[in-house]
Amino acid sequence: MNDSFRLNIGGTEPRTGWKILNIQPGPDVDFVGSCTDLAQFDDASISEIYASHILEHLSYTGELQKTLAEAYRVLAPGGTFKISVPNFEALCRIFLHPSLSMELRHHVMRMIFGGQTDEFDFHRVGLTWEFLSHYLREAGFMNIRKVEEFRLFDDCSSLRMANMLISLNLEAVKDET
Repeated sequence: MNDSFRLNIGGTEPRTGWKILNIQPGPDVDFVGSCTDLAQFDDASISEIYASHILEHLSYTGELQKTLAEAYRVLAPGGTFKISVPNFEALCRIFLHPSLSMELRHHVMRMIFGGQTDEFDFHRVGLTWEFLSHYLREAGFMNIRKVEEFRLFDDCSSLRMANMLISLNLEAVKDET
């Protein structure tokens, strides 16, 4: 497996050894495009994919499934897909916490539905371990595990609120065959 090509989907922060795919152009974006169509990448050409707070922006009636299938296709055998999404279950618990002020509940509501600051900042699916691992298995991933944090980029994957991690972080590995 070639360790030199790793893809950060939706990222903006440059990091040695990583290329960035984003739906919006930016100074450090290497590829502009949607995560639902990775046709610009060859089969089995990427050793690792990182997608932090991206998948919740996709429809669960096709876009999410297509994206996961595309990730599986472009990953090299043994390649890892590192995913961070807002943990819908944790956010619901945080939202209902009796000590949370209205202002903080509003902030949690925005984490669930998206900040809605531009046309891409809307969340279209709430993901839990049960849902996301199911979608990943449907795409062909069998080796799926939760991880506490990635600490690869300065993003929401380590964000905590009310002493709870707001993200579901997991790794899915493509079979070696």
